Amino acid sequence: MLGETSKQQQQLEASCYCRALFLSAPGSGQGKTTITASLARLLLRNGKRVRVFKFGPDYLDPQMLEKASKTPVVQLDLWMAGEEWCRQELYNAAISDDDPANTIVLIEGAMGLYDGTPSSADLAAKFGIPVALVMDVRAMAQTAAAIAVGLRNYRDDFDMVGLIANKCGSNYHARLVGDALPEDLPLLAALKRTDAVELPERHLGLVQPSEQGEEFIEGRIEAGADLLEEAGILEHIENLTTVCFRPQSLELPPCNALTGIIIAIAHDEAFSFAYAANTALLEDMGATICRFSPIHDDAIPQQATALWLPGGYPELHARKLSENASMLASLRRFHKESGHPILAECGGFLYCMEDLVDLDDNSWSMAGLLSGVGSMSNKAG
Repeated sequence: MLGETSKQQQQLEASCYCRALFLSAPGSGQGKTTITASLARLLLRNGKRVRVFKFGPDYLDPQMLEKASKTPVVQLDLWMAGEEWCRQELYNAAISDDDPANTIVLIEGAMGLYDGTPSSADLAAKFGIPVALVMDVRAMAQTAAAIAVGLRNYRDDFDMVGLIANKCGSNYHARLVGDALPEDLPLLAALKRTDAVELPERHLGLVQPSEQGEEFIEGRIEAGADLLEEAGILEHIENLTTVCFRPQSLELPPCNALTGIIIAIAHDEAFSFAYAANTALLEDMGATICRFSPIHDDAIPQQATALWLPGGYPELHARKLSENASMLASLRRFHKESGHPILAECGGFLYCMEDLVDLDDNSWSMAGLLSGVGSMSNKAG
């Protein structure tokens, strides 16, 4: 008991306070990623230190958030990583600047506010982070306020600080929504409907920023930041109360367990679904990380002693993968001759099969390390 009390006292003394905001929504497709990315860029433009997190196991949204915030984005998941690890990551973000008062932590939720176990609401409640509700208000007006109030009142263990009304048709439309909200749940921003901020999507989620071009992505992010600034959201951000973040006593990984191991990780348009936290852990354990492209490179890095083929979109680049005969031959040699381990997951697993059938029903030869054929199909199929 005394030891636990001492630990709590040490954590209290090392606590860091900074502003934080959790952006959630009634469901998917409301504009959370666009608005979180736009807000991160707006705050950056105004001289703030911004650290962004994504709630849940997501590979695509963090890529956009990293572009906007110009900092690495870590996924927070209470089930996969545990409460203590999540608390430590938030603390690390809070102390990442010499002036915590200049730091703002943003977290983008997943799906709807109460969806999943644990949910976005669970994480917000656990860490005391205020929630801003993002809602696409097309085809509704005062009803948007009713939904927001209902979501706020469904639980009382976290603080919902306001509504961001997305895709308003006019100033009058925005006023109808705002006037219907109670005083303790204000309209933080009303954003007009415009194609200038739309982010392209495909199966699994957003189209990767690397596939859209720097100029296109920057234009979308900057346009979104302009909309938020015009809507007056900065005043509300400045008025956020600070959140207390405390360090945790986490068990450190064995720092020399992977010394001498060189892990080659596939990374290009076809393979990009890897958590930054996982690669950081491998490096903390002593491994050396090198990256290569199964599409563009001729061979696996010669010095590699282990291989990681993560998920991604091999079905969209099957022809290029199939036509890179030298890379496929290099992969087969690595598999048969070296005896080194290969981790192939999701899209990487498909790459290791004999053939891959794309969405147009074209069949392409893959590495053939595993017997079988991978086949992509539409939901209707």
